[in-house]
Amino acid sequence: MRAETERLVDEIKQAISLLRRHFDWDQALKRLDYLNMRSEDASLWNDPQEAQKLMRERQSLDDGINAIKGLSQALEDNIGLIELGEEEGDNDIVAEAEAAIRSLSGEVKARQIETMLSGEADANDTYIEVHAGAGGTESQDWASMLLRMYTRWAERRRFKVEVLEVHDGEEAGIKSATLSIKGHNAYGWLKTESGVHRLVRISPYDSNARRHTSFASVWVYPVIDDSIQIDIAESDVRIDTYRSSGAGGQHVNTTDSAVRITHIPTGIAVACQAERSQHKNRAKAWEMLRSRLYEEELKRREAEANATEAAKTDIGWGHQIRSYVLQPYQLVKDLRTGVENTSPDDVLDGDLDEFMEASLSQRIQGGGSEAIADID
Repeated sequence: MRAETERLVDEIKQAISLLRRHFDWDQALKRLDYLNMRSEDASLWNDPQEAQKLMRERQSLDDGINAIKGLSQALEDNIGLIELGEEEGDNDIVAEAEAAIRSLSGEVKARQIETMLSGEADANDTYIEVHAGAGGTESQDWASMLLRMYTRWAERRRFKVEVLEVHDGEEAGIKSATLSIKGHNAYGWLKTESGVHRLVRISPYDSNARRHTSFASVWVYPVIDDSIQIDIAESDVRIDTYRSSGAGGQHVNTTDSAVRITHIPTGIAVACQAERSQHKNRAKAWEMLRSRLYEEELKRREAEANATEAAKTDIGWGHQIRSYVLQPYQLVKDLRTGVENTSPDDVLDGDLDEFMEASLSQRIQGGGSEAIADID
């Protein structure tokens, strides 16, 4: 077997091993046996909603297990063909099997990404908040650059982007903004972007052309559907209305239609000014608050599942996840995975997939489970 083929075989075996680990293979097989048994019980359909939920879980688990079994069998079959071809001196059989293994490598990668995006809320639409750090105009300009970066990333995937709230900076940039990004797996892809992002550059606002370091924080949380119930007592919130901010012109509201809701027990605050109607903005803000509280619960459960401080996903102001250096050299480096890109312009134009894939892969290798039950 050629060295290149041996390398691919080793990579595929390792990937399959990680997929089995992510499934918690032995438990998954036992769970599927149980679900198959329950699906044959006629009384199951006495509760149609529960039955549909069970059948969806059964189908998902069955598909995942069969896919991994199929990948393992295909790899074993093609290794056998290569050995047979080499013994008989049949180069055509060897070449055909090697081509199949190369194709199998692509299938395994696609399955890995699909598995990475199998968390409870991963398929959902998402909200993304960007907040400028300390540093005035510098950080506010950096926050606006991040806002554009995520907008461009979403547009590359043909996701729908809506600006829900923008708080402009005094001179340039933004103090904060909230986007709604709608598309399949939007939250699954973007969830690893939560954290503090650091920019190093020669400031365009400094007449002495000195190098500046700026910070901005990003927070990502899923849009939740009606099947997830989040109860919030009205006595636990404070609702404020204010006039929308913006660049000016006919689209800026002249009434106090923007709405901010603060959840007093947690300090979580959300705001919406996308609509001219205060009623619509209030409804959207309530939806955003429920989503934020749901995301907090997901984080808490994931941290408990990981059972290690290093794997927790708490987002604090000091928790830097990525550095973007524009001067004196050009480099974007993810501080969690070590992934680097020497073309910051491309990254800031939305080329983020390699960073997201590496972070998602790291979660699987870390053994963190995202198979989380619905919140009642």
